Amino acid sequence: MSNKNFDSCVSFYTHGGAFTGRIVRLNDVLQNILSRHQYPVDVSSALAETTALSVLLSDALKYNGLFTLQIQGNGPVSVLVTDVTSEGKIRSCAKFDEEKLQEAKRLRKTQDIVEELPHLVGGGYMAFTIDQGPETQLYQGIVDLQGKNLTELALRYFKQSEQIDTILKLFVKRPEGESQTWQAAGIMMQKVALKGGKAQEMTEDELKEAWHEAEVFIESLSENEVFDADLSSADILYRLFHLSGLEIGRERRYEFGCRCSREKLLNTLSAFPEDRLNEMLENGKITATCQFCSEKYVFDKSELIKH
Repeated sequence: MSNKNFDSCVSFYTHGGAFTGRIVRLNDVLQNILSRHQYPVDVSSALAETTALSVLLSDALKYNGLFTLQIQGNGPVSVLVTDVTSEGKIRSCAKFDEEKLQEAKRLRKTQDIVEELPHLVGGGYMAFTIDQGPETQLYQGIVDLQGKNLTELALRYFKQSEQIDTILKLFVKRPEGESQTWQAAGIMMQKVALKGGKAQEMTEDELKEAWHEAEVFIESLSENEVFDADLSSADILYRLFHLSGLEIGRERRYEFGCRCSREKLLNTLSAFPEDRLNEMLENGKITATCQFCSEKYVFDKSELIKH
C-alpha cells in the first residue's frame, strides 16, 4: 500500500532564510524502477542512491523539461543514469558487466558487502544536465569521480563548480528477510545569499555557528527515523530544526514514468539503413527493449521500411 509520507520531496528554510534545504524519501518509485531490472544488490543500491540524489538536485532547480544525472566510469558498473521531468516523473537504469563485477568483488574480498558507488564505477565523471527543449540552451555541470561515496562526489561538485556551501546525507535501505522493498532518502541544506529579513541581522560568527549546528543536526538523522513510515517529512524536519526558525516550503510528489513509446522506437529504427536492419532481424522481426522500463517492442521489417 502506498504511503503518503514517501515519494515526495519537501523544501524548507531555517534561520530567517539564511539556509535552504530539501528532504526526499522514496518507496514506490524505487519498487517500480528496480523490479523491472532485477539488478545485483550492489547495482540496485547504487541506483537507488543515485535516484534519491537526482530528486534532491532537480527539486532545487526551476526548469521546464528534463533533468538528468549520469555517472559514467571504467569500472564494472559503467553507467548509472536517472531522469526527472519537471512534471515529477522519474526513471533510472544502470549498465554493468556481471562477470567484471563479481571478479572485482572477489579480488577485494567484498562478496558479502554492498560496496559504495565509487568502488563500483571506478574512474570517470558525474554530469548534471538540464534539457528544456530545442529552443533553449542545454545546461550541463560535470565533475570527476573522486570520493569514497556518492555524497562526497556530489559535495565535490558543489564546492568546485557552484561554490555553494552544502550539507548532504543520503540513505539506502535494502530488502531484509522476506521483504523485497527498497527505500532511499536524502537531506540537503545550502547557504543562500543574504538579502534581508532576519537572516541579514545575523553576524558572520552567528552564521558559522548556525551552519555548524545544522551539520550536527543533519548528521544525527538516523536511518530508523528517515524510513519511519509513521513520520512525515515535516515531522522529521521539526525534530531537527524546531529551534532554528524552521519554515516548511512546498511538497512535491514523484512517481515512476518512462518516456519510451512504440512510435519513438519506430522512428529511430526506420532511420537505419536496410543492411543494418537485416543484421538486427531474428525470425523476420526486430525486438527492441527499453533500457529504463524493460518494455519490449516487436517490429516487422516491412513496417520499418514503409514508415
